[in-house]
Amino acid sequence: MSKEKITGSEALMRALQAEGVKTIFGYPGGSIMPVYDALYDYTRGEKKAFDHILVRHEQAATHAAEGYARVSGEVGVCIVTSGPGATNTLTGIADAMLDSTPIVVIAGQVPIGALGTDAFQEVDLVGLAQPISKWSYQIRRAEDIAWAVSRAFYIARSGRPGPVVLDFPKNAQVEQVEFALKKVDFVRSYVAYPPLDETAVREAAELINNAKKPLALVGQGVELGNAQDELVAFLEKADIPAGRTMLGLSALPSTHPLNVGMLGMHGNYAPNLKEQECDVLIAIGMRFSDRVIGNANTYAKQAKVIHLDIDKSEIDKNVKTDVAVVADCKESLPAITALLREAKHTEWRDSFIPLAAKERERVIEPAIHPTAGPLLMGEVVNAVAEATKGDAVLVTDVGQNQLFATRYFQYPKKRSICTSGGLGTMGYGMPAAIGATFGAPDRTVVCFMGDGGFQMCIEELGTIMEQQAPVKMILLNNNYLGNVRQWQDMFWQRRQSFTKMMNPCYELIAQGYNIPYEAVTDRSNLASAIDRMLTTKGPYILECAIREDDNVLPMTPPGMSVDDMLLDVNV
Repeated sequence: MSKEKITGSEALMRALQAEGVKTIFGYPGGSIMPVYDALYDYTRGEKKAFDHILVRHEQAATHAAEGYARVSGEVGVCIVTSGPGATNTLTGIADAMLDSTPIVVIAGQVPIGALGTDAFQEVDLVGLAQPISKWSYQIRRAEDIAWAVSRAFYIARSGRPGPVVLDFPKNAQVEQVEFALKKVDFVRSYVAYPPLDETAVREAAELINNAKKPLALVGQGVELGNAQDELVAFLEKADIPAGRTMLGLSALPSTHPLNVGMLGMHGNYAPNLKEQECDVLIAIGMRFSDRVIGNANTYAKQAKVIHLDIDKSEIDKNVKTDVAVVADCKESLPAITALLREAKHTEWRDSFIPLAAKERERVIEPAIHPTAGPLLMGEVVNAVAEATKGDAVLVTDVGQNQLFATRYFQYPKKRSICTSGGLGTMGYGMPAAIGATFGAPDRTVVCFMGDGGFQMCIEELGTIMEQQAPVKMILLNNNYLGNVRQWQDMFWQRRQSFTKMMNPCYELIAQGYNIPYEAVTDRSNLASAIDRMLTTKGPYILECAIREDDNVLPMTPPGMSVDDMLLDVNV
């Protein structure tokens, strides 16, 4: 008796169902139409398995999938058509690769017989995506669908997560196949979880036990490995102060006494300077980005460096390591903790206090509690953070809005930040926030954007309108590409080359999308406006008129050592 035969498109639906997919972000087109025809039945009626979110641009589909993945811990999924639909996803794929975000992008393709003929909307997606994805594969036959989908999800979510691209020619979408699920949990030559080296564990523990001035650098790898509790146990046993990278901000609660702030170019003063004083540096799930280490030739030369990372390729890439523990940090952290002696580094931890106080007096208080003049970005972020009482997910776009928001928001809960780190993608914020509302429907999602980034993804107001996605959008409008303007002022003799912006009337735009809107120009109205935003059901746009020359501080000038961090702008 022959098995039931179904189309390749139907097989895709069943394979996605088997992976636990609930939400798909996408945009239909000619070469993916058979899949969308199958999807019709799987989004309604008795077969309903998925919610499909129709975005307004394919790049937004990838960013929405990223936002969904970052806050939920699941794999984000998007479906697009061939040609420009596929190429529009490349920015999001690269973004997910650099930030280790697990997404699966499924793109239509012309039939196999038409490949190489310059057919309408034909493009070599596999070739384009290969350098910026964990795996890129063309499903040429319907019989390969179950295997390819299972393998895609296994690769995307295992080890160091990342994006996977499936190129899906139209012939495979319509072919008949006897479908059977296939489970892939092993790929030859791909070691998702390296075995823990006990010798390295002992060497790391010995260095930490003998340290007088240990400092931990906490990255997003802790959250990707769901090792937040293991991190706290590790830090507390050895009494180690910890700085956090931008993507690792919610890996350690903001209120934890061992948290000493954010690392990096616009991070906090104390941890940046103390990197140049510590005797043992413990990097946990972070990649020593140039934005963290500044000048690599002068970075932490006095310290023994321990690097915990699941990806061997990160070891010795930017900073020379004395001890490398290549493993899942959920396994390596408790293994090291078990060998640590209870310690107290009171004098060392106390040495951070005057530096933090200096930054507080000269930078933070003037930024969040100004007494006169136009609104500042820091005070708006601080006011939203206080109003949401630590329950919100922070999503940002890229630029000054991102740097102020990440500095002044609070992160008492896990998976509370969603921002474009490695690629720095303007236009990321709004679609990522849409995805976050589906990935964490029980949490408030606030999205800070500048006027530049807002206009790069403004079409997604249509998605928000249609879905009534409850994104609380805070538009920090300074009429400039603010971060570039700051660099021009500081390092290019104030030659503000094409950073001043003529902006539209955002109130009229909000009216066009039927989204509640309010503008704040005076700080006396800020608190009440934020309250109205947070208590209004559904989406909201709060436009804040920001001082045009507001600058992000502290700042380590590009190419300089981390201990050259500036507290003031001297131009």
